[in-house]
Amino acid sequence: MTSNTPTPDTPPMTFRRRLESLSGRLAFGFARLLGLERASAFGGWLARNIGPRIKVSRIARRNLARAFPELGPDEIERILRAMWDNLGRTAFEIAHLDRFDCTGRDPARVEVIGHEHALAARDDGRPGIFVSGHYGNWELASLVATQSGITLTQVYRQANDTEIEKLIQQSRRRAGGATDFLPKGAKAAREIMKRLKAGGHLAMMIDQKLNTGTALPFFGRDAMTTTAHGEFAVRFNAPLVTAHVERLGGPRFRITIDPPIDPTPEPGETLEQAAERLTRLVNARLEGWIRERPDLWFWVHKRWPD
Repeated sequence: MTSNTPTPDTPPMTFRRRLESLSGRLAFGFARLLGLERASAFGGWLARNIGPRIKVSRIARRNLARAFPELGPDEIERILRAMWDNLGRTAFEIAHLDRFDCTGRDPARVEVIGHEHALAARDDGRPGIFVSGHYGNWELASLVATQSGITLTQVYRQANDTEIEKLIQQSRRRAGGATDFLPKGAKAAREIMKRLKAGGHLAMMIDQKLNTGTALPFFGRDAMTTTAHGEFAVRFNAPLVTAHVERLGGPRFRITIDPPIDPTPEPGETLEQAAERLTRLVNARLEGWIRERPDLWFWVHKRWPD
């Protein structure tokens, strides 16, 4: 029996949240019934027709105008609409994660570049940290590792509704591989250090809005940025492996895994200085992906302070 008693991390079960929960579960079941191709197409159609009209799109328009000052209003609207299409497709594709082979054996659906870097991280006898962002269908980034036999510890934000969270986790488990998900917080940090010390592998998304952290340049403006992945890498001598997922059209993707970043501090560097340098390198890679395909990134969060 599922309890509706809120935990410290779960908002109270209001009427609005009950309605959102029901809508989410119905959408998940509907997506499963549609099949992958039609679910992806329907999700994209729905989001690109509704998303640009809702209030949160004002944040995306402002972010795009600041990141790409050379773009006119029409081009910004085109990117915004394509961003919503990608988000809608990604949401409806979650119900079909088991249809994706992310190891390069099904290039008609998922092309994988740099798979050898994931295999090297699996076999080198060292801890490792996989880093990505909310780009393309970001759910597929971790599947490269787990479907290749790497047990991941992944830090993430839980869905507000426990029933929707269960559906998402079931879909991830059906997709294959072993991933242990840790909700964000101090407890997660302690557990991460324990697992890295034992030679485990961590997966992190590093592009979210933060109120704390280190102010580092991103698209030419300072943004509060976590350096946790850099600190973990230096502390545990864990190579950083960045990866991103590019949508090629419909539910077809190219996953690119980059050569690992060596976590060894430069002569005279402190832990904090080395972590910041590594974070700057990762930020530069993330910005490069977004500049190449701005329609694939999640522009609707307040990544930069006003």
